[in-house]
Amino acid sequence: MLKEYIAYLKDNPRGYWFKRKLYGWGWVPAKWQGWCIIFLYILLILSLVLVREKDIPGNSDSGSNFLTFALPIIVLTTLLIIVAYKKGERPRWQWGKPKE
Repeated sequence: MLKEYIAYLKDNPRGYWFKRKLYGWGWVPAKWQGWCIIFLYILLILSLVLVREKDIPGNSDSGSNFLTFALPIIVLTTLLIIVAYKKGERPRWQWGKPKE
């Protein structure tokens, strides 16, 4: 199955950064640019978690949790989805290699 996935990702004449997943709905990085976007997203989320961890002992205001933690994650995830839409194939439900 791994060989099938690799062959599917290499078949990328339009140079998409993200291709449709073979099974299910969504994307998988197909080029180095797509991988860089994913690693940047993970790095930014981890930095938010680490910064938030430092603030927890001194922070008793639960109202600021949304603004300092959830809102940036929602914004970053939205930006990731926008980049995947612009630089990737249109997502659709798929179960296996497309029949051509």
